[in-house]
Amino acid sequence: MASSASQSLPSDNLIHVFWDEGMLKHDTGRGVFDTGIDPGFLDVLEKHPENSDRVKNMLSILKRGPISPFISWHHGRPAHISELSSFHTQEYVNELIEADRNGGKELCGGTFLNPGSWDAALLAAGSTLSAMKHIIDGHGKIVYALVRPPGHHAQPTQADGYCFLNNAGLAVQLALDGGCRKVVVLDIDVHYGNGTAEGFYHSDKVLTISLHMNHGSWGPSHPQGGTVEELGEGEGFGYNLNIPLPNGTGDKGYGYAMQHLVVPAIEKFEPDMMVLVVGQDSSAFDPNGRQCLTMEGYREIGRTIRGMANKYSNGRLLIVQEGGYHVTYSAYCLHATLEGVLNVSEPLLSDPIAYYPEDESFPTKVIQAIKDHFLKMIS
Repeated sequence: MASSASQSLPSDNLIHVFWDEGMLKHDTGRGVFDTGIDPGFLDVLEKHPENSDRVKNMLSILKRGPISPFISWHHGRPAHISELSSFHTQEYVNELIEADRNGGKELCGGTFLNPGSWDAALLAAGSTLSAMKHIIDGHGKIVYALVRPPGHHAQPTQADGYCFLNNAGLAVQLALDGGCRKVVVLDIDVHYGNGTAEGFYHSDKVLTISLHMNHGSWGPSHPQGGTVEELGEGEGFGYNLNIPLPNGTGDKGYGYAMQHLVVPAIEKFEPDMMVLVVGQDSSAFDPNGRQCLTMEGYREIGRTIRGMANKYSNGRLLIVQEGGYHVTYSAYCLHATLEGVLNVSEPLLSDPIAYYPEDESFPTKVIQAIKDHFLKMIS
C-alpha cells in the first residue's frame, strides 16, 4: 500500500515502512511504572511505558508530519513459527506458545505476555523479516520496521526488558542466509542491546555496536553488563563493541562517539548490510533513560549511518524500532532520525521542547578511554 504522494520521488530517497495495526493489541496494562503493581493507595495508575500510545504517535507523525511525502507504506505480516528458530531455541518458542495458550504470564520483571501479546510479537518479527527481504530482493534500500513489542533484549533462550522475540536478530540472520557476507548492527536505544549481541557473540560476520547508558546487569533475565570487556568470544572476539556512556550524555557526546568509535569500527569491518536499531529513550525527556539527546542529535546519527550505508552497503539500510517512552517527544525524535537518514538539507520539523545544556567534557574522556581499551584488546 504505497502512498500516492511518494510515487514521484526517487526510490533511493524513500523510506519504506512496514507496519500492521495488530501490533497495537499488545496490552501491557497499568501500575507503578512497568511493574503492573497496584499498591492500593494511589488514585491514578500509569500505563506501562511500553504502551500502544507511543507507537500510535510514531505512526501518525510519519503519516501526517512533514516527512510523509518521503514514506512508502507496506503491510507487515506475522512470522511463521518455523522462522523463529534461526535465532531462538525451540524450547524458548514453545514456552512463549504455552504462556499464550494459558492466558498470559509475566516472563520477567516488567515483561508481560498478555492476551494478544503473542500475536503482536509474531507480527513484529514477521514485519521486520519482510522489511529485510524487501531490501534483499532489491525493492528498496532504506526500510523501517515500525514494530512493537520491541525485541533487542530478547535472547536466544529467554525474554527480557519488554522483549519476546528479537526482531533485529531474526532479520540479521535472514540477511546472512540471503547472501550477505557481513552485517553491522548499530543499536542506539538507551539500554544495552544484549539479546542481539548474545545471538551473534561467537560470529565474525556480524559486528554489533551498542551505545547505551552505563546501567549494567539488571538480573537473571539480563545477565550481560554491557561493559567494554564484553568483546565477543571465539571467532566473534572483537566483533561486539559496547559503548557505555555516562548518564547525561547529549548530542555532542553521542556525536563524538559516532565519529571516534562507531565510524572507524564500521570502516574497518566493511559491511554489505547495515541495520540501525533505534530507541528514542536516549532523549533528554524519556522516563526510562538518563541521557540527553535532542532531535538534532538523532538527526546527526541518521546522517552518519546513511553515509556509512552509501559507502559500504550500496545504500542498503534496515531500521528497526525498539524503545522510546515519552509519548510525544519520541515521535519527534523518530522524525528527526529519519530526516537525517534522508539527508535533508534543512530540518523538516523544529524541536518543540529541547534546549538542554550539555557539558561534553566528561563523556568525551570516557569515550576516548573506551576507544583506547578496545584498540588495545583487539590489537
